[in-house]
Amino acid sequence: MEYDTLTTSIDDKGIAIISMARPEMMNALNKQMRAELTNAIKTLSTQARVLVLTGTGRAFCSGQDLGDGGNAAQIDLERTLREEYEPLLRAIYDAPVPVIAAVNGAAAGAGANLALAADVVIACESAMFIQAFTRIGLIPDAGGTYFLPRQVGFARAMGAMLFADRIPARQAADWGMIWEAVPDEIFEATWMARATTLASGPTVAYRNIRKAVRASLSNSLDGQLALEARLQAEAGKTRDFKEGVLSFLEKRPPEFEGR
Repeated sequence: MEYDTLTTSIDDKGIAIISMARPEMMNALNKQMRAELTNAIKTLSTQARVLVLTGTGRAFCSGQDLGDGGNAAQIDLERTLREEYEPLLRAIYDAPVPVIAAVNGAAAGAGANLALAADVVIACESAMFIQAFTRIGLIPDAGGTYFLPRQVGFARAMGAMLFADRIPARQAADWGMIWEAVPDEIFEATWMARATTLASGPTVAYRNIRKAVRASLSNSLDGQLALEARLQAEAGKTRDFKEGVLSFLEKRPPEFEGR
């Protein structure tokens, strides 16, 4: 499918790449891009073994396009969040395969929180994250008040949101906000290598890891142990588990099929 605000691809390894493609607007999210992103993520995640979300130009995503639809102060923010942003974030969060956010530049406002919704965030060292909402008199949205405190703790999340300071990629990695910050010159090679690893790995195990880790944030110990047992039983019935054991015994790399 062709998109006006995105470029998409999927290779024979099962790596799907979605690039936000409004570089002249620093990939700001307008109504069309939100709809196209939601559609592309839902479509490609059913065809791929890993999904990569990135930006074109010098930004990952600068957040809401304040010039979209006329007077920004007259936008129905609740409707926009519930009907346009929520389906987009759910598409990322509920994707059946791991999602990598490859943050190639500035990630501000809703753009920062779009990245934080992914399973793994890899950023180039020149990138930065900005909870920019208070600069225009708003609170963080697009899942920011959910994701950020869980990733960096209450104090750091509160400071980042109140002061709207720039958080360089290296600091974000040190805080645990993202998985890693890498030199710009090896950024693309790094996230592609990570994507290749996930695309060739045990898909059901990955899916169940995501379920288990997310549930652990609200589960009791008893509930989590029961969930682990159920999800492990599911993983143990896959061809990949049999292949993993056989490759271990034969002292060779496994060749997972993703099922």
